[in-house]
Amino acid sequence: MLPDADTLARAGLAVTVAGEVLTVTLDRPAKRNAMTPGMWHALADVGAALPAEVRVVVVKGAGEAFSAGLDRAMLTPEGPEGESGFGELLAHTDEEVRAEISRYQDGFVWLADPRIVSIAQVHGYAIGGGFQLALACDLRVVADDVRFAMREPALGMVPDLAGTKPLVSAVGYARALEICATSRFVAATEAQAIGLVNQVVPKDELDTTVAGLVTALLANPHDAVAGTKALLQGAGVRSLTEQREAERTAQVPLLRRLAGG
Repeated sequence: MLPDADTLARAGLAVTVAGEVLTVTLDRPAKRNAMTPGMWHALADVGAALPAEVRVVVVKGAGEAFSAGLDRAMLTPEGPEGESGFGELLAHTDEEVRAEISRYQDGFVWLADPRIVSIAQVHGYAIGGGFQLALACDLRVVADDVRFAMREPALGMVPDLAGTKPLVSAVGYARALEICATSRFVAATEAQAIGLVNQVVPKDELDTTVAGLVTALLANPHDAVAGTKALLQGAGVRSLTEQREAERTAQVPLLRRLAGG
């Protein structure tokens, strides 16, 4: 069962389910949807309780930005309101800290589940963890005011929310390194040119564009879409022979179903 609305609200999230579509809204607009461990834990809980009927997940941000990234209060002794800062976390052993970061990552990686197609609907700033959340999604549709940045190196950290692999997959190693190591901003036009996003639209057309994409995704049979996603996800690490075998294996039960067998 999905976390209740009050629990999600305390973590800065709002979640709605409409038939086969689940929408996750980062909902701390006064903080430009800055992220905390509580938000990451809640994202993981949503992924763990994903209703079986859901086929498409849309992730978006309330207010003026998708997400400004890490809540900087995490770096202070007090921490964000209602949560502890990183100082308390670092009182634990290295192994325990790594285990906690793994829990944070769980809030992101479920968006790659082959059972769903995930869409990041991005406007305004998508920085650090916000950038990595957009990267965790299969597809990225963005407003023309979007600005991506991986700011962790500028803060003396590395990106650690499972975003480095999809970034390299999207834009290649050299460009990914340059974007991360300089912590610079990538605007909408460049993001589309380098393959970071699927589509750029005027901000006032973002909702309708994503809604149209959702409709198109739901128009095809679920098994075929899920099977195709799984094949494409593994294509980069399989040999041609292995990929051919994976295609054959995935196809047979679909053919039998079509034939009524």
